[in-house]
Amino acid sequence: MTFDLSWMAWTWPTAVFFLGIFTLIGAMGVWEYYVPGGGPRHGAFGLDTTRGDRLFISVLGSCFIMLGWIGWISDNVWIGLAVCLVWAICIFRWV
Repeated sequence: MTFDLSWMAWTWPTAVFFLGIFTLIGAMGVWEYYVPGGGPRHGAFGLDTTRGDRLFISVLGSCFIMLGWIGWISDNVWIGLAVCLVWAICIFRWV
């Protein structure tokens, strides 16, 4: 059985992005295994969120931040990445 991956332009940045997402999900699974629970918190958005919810919100928000950054502000993705990291820290801290 072979997989045909020619339908997508697999560049190194694309592969690193998806590996990063898979690594985050795996790390969250390991964290949940060793420190179960992570009970819901009532955060700034008025939602009860768990660790997984906060990861999803931070990843989804980071995708939109990077699209907006590249489309409207600059091609310098490193500054956009810094903005995404600040976003993720804020989500995990206050949401």
